Amino acid sequence: MADLISVLLVDDDALVRTGLRLILGGNSGIQIVGEATDGEEALAAVHQLHPDVVLMDIRMPNRDGLWATAAINQLPDPPKIVALTTFDSDDLVLKALAAGAIGFLLKDTPPPRMVEAVRAAAAGEPTLSPSVAAKVIAAATRNVADDPRAAAKATLDVLAERELDVAIAIGRGLSNAEIAAELYMSVATVKAYATRVFTKLGVDNRTQVALRVRDAGLV
Repeated sequence: MADLISVLLVDDDALVRTGLRLILGGNSGIQIVGEATDGEEALAAVHQLHPDVVLMDIRMPNRDGLWATAAINQLPDPPKIVALTTFDSDDLVLKALAAGAIGFLLKDTPPPRMVEAVRAAAAGEPTLSPSVAAKVIAAATRNVADDPRAAAKATLDVLAERELDVAIAIGRGLSNAEIAAELYMSVATVKAYATRVFTKLGVDNRTQVALRVRDAGLV
C-alpha cells in the first residue's frame, strides 16, 4: 500500500469524476482517495486525505481551481497538482502554472497519457499536453525581443549530442516515456540525460529547456 499513488479528483461535473475514476482506478499503483466539487472542498479534502496528486478542474463554481491550486500550494508539503480543463487558453494555462500546478492537461487527453501524467506528477515531473506546451512557449516568448538564433544555439553547445536530442524532445512537449520510446532508451536513462541538460543549461524545469530550444529554432 505504501507504493500507491493517492489521487484526489476535483471537478464539479459528476460524469467527469466518474470518467477519471474509471481511467485511473483500474491501474495498479494508483488509488483514488476522494473527490471534491469545488475549490473549498478540494482544500478541505487535501487537509483530510493528504493525497499525493490532485487532478484539479480549473472552471468550477464558488472557489475555482486556480484559487484552490494557489491555496493548496501554501500548505506545508502540498500535493502535486495537475490542472485539468476543456479549454487550453493562454490565460488559463499561465495562471494555473503560476498558481503552482505542476502540469496542465485537457480533459480529452487519452487515458494512457492521463495515467502517465499522474505518475509523472507524483515523481515531481512537470507534464503538459503538447498543445499546452506550445502555448506556454509562445506566451513566454511573446513581446520579448528575439535574440539572434546563432546566439541561442550557442547556449546549447554545452550539450552532448544525446543530451541535445533529449532537450529537443522536451522542447516538443514529449514526456519521459515518449522520449524513451522515440530515442530507444530507458525512462531512467532519459531522466539522467534530462538532469544533465538542466544542470548544463542552468535551468530547473522543462519549460525553460523548451524555451532555449525554441529560441535556437530547433522546434
